[in-house]
Amino acid sequence: MFGIPAWALMVILVWALFWKALALWKSARLNQPIWFIIMLLINTFGILEILYIFLFSEIKFAKGNNNPKRKANKPKRKR
Repeated sequence: MFGIPAWALMVILVWALFWKALALWKSARLNQPIWFIIMLLINTFGILEILYIFLFSEIKFAKGNNNPKRKANKPKRKR
């Protein structure tokens, strides 16, 4: 098939399935159904999934504010 060895296709398949499963699990745990559906339907051989895991899942959107904020482990200030 297109001159690609069977073992290379298996490596690509395992690679893509690993990242897809990990990203789908994380999006479900973070209650992000839009990301879950996008990653479930679009196959990018792990690229979108890796970007989601390490970049997009870390962004939090404050309610009533359109500015994305990254999660930070900062202590809360006492008032």
